[in-house]
Formats: sequence, structure tokens, C-alpha cells
Amino acid sequence: MNLKLFKLFIFILYLLSPTLTYSIEHPNIKNLIIYKEPKKLENIVFKNYKGEIIKLSEFRNKLVVLNFWATWCLPCREEMPSLDQLASNEIFKNISVIPINIGRESQSKSENFFNEINIKNLNIYYDSSTDIPNKLSLRGIPTTILVNKNGEEFARILGAVDFKNKELISWLNKFD
Repeated sequence: MNLKLFKLFIFILYLLSPTLTYSIEHPNIKNLIIYKEPKKLENIVFKNYKGEIIKLSEFRNKLVVLNFWATWCLPCREEMPSLDQLASNEIFKNISVIPINIGRESQSKSENFFNEINIKNLNIYYDSSTDIPNKLSLRGIPTTILVNKNGEEFARILGAVDFKNKELISWLNKFD
């Protein structure tokens, strides 16, 4: 009977140990999804405020924070100031924060939104089509996609998050 109990104990310990290790490695944010295997992102294009086409591949060798938002989205309004602070956080040496408006809104409406909430460190980017939401299987906004230096999505945040969260900043800094 002792041998069976010992085997059961070892089996339970085996099942719990990867979970315990995994939970220590990332911040405790309920809407953060981390992939075991990063997903390759290809052919992701959007426009800058000048109307120029920008390719995500231009940001290789950087940690990229892709944030999808719209001016009518209240959680986006709440989240955007902390995203603005993330872009200017001196801890990061090699980060690009790219807020992409997918609300099919005019440039002036987006600029007014940024001015109303005092956004100083971010540029406005657009996806005037539905290409990006479809390619990336976005289910709502705000959604933030975290892209490693190899151009792979390694995590995603569904819904709003406080980008001033020290635990999140420390974790993201490992990818910088």
C-alpha cells in the first residue's frame, strides 16, 4: 500500500511542478494569454498618420506592443494613458509601441482622441480595412499583441490592462 501511495504522490507532484514553475515565470494578469510556441506573424501591414504603408517586419529585433483600439471604446480610453507611459518607460531600450486604430475613423477624430487624453509618446496608426483583425483573429478591443524580436506573437492581452503594472513591466523587460 505504501508503494502505491508513494507513486500517487510522485504522480501528483509531477503534474503540479510544471504548473508551479510556469506560474512564476509570467505576471499574474487574468487576461494575459502566453503561447507555449510563438506564432509567426507574416504580411501584417498598416498605415501611419501620413498614410504611408508600414510593415510589421520593419520592427524586427525589437519588442513590439501592438495595441488595437478605437475612439468609441471606453476601455481603450482608460488603457491608452498607461500605454503612452509604457512607450516612454526608460527601462526599455528596444521597444516599439504601436497603437492601431481599427475603428475606421478619420485621422482628425483619432488625433482629437489622443489630445483629449493627453497622449504624448505614441503615434497613431490605422488599419482602414478589416485585414488585421481577420488575420490576427481579434475578438474585441482593446486587444494587445506582444511580438518578440523574431516577429513572432508570444502573448496577447484580451481587454484593457494597466501598462504601469510593475509585474507586467518587469516581465516585458525580459523580452526587450
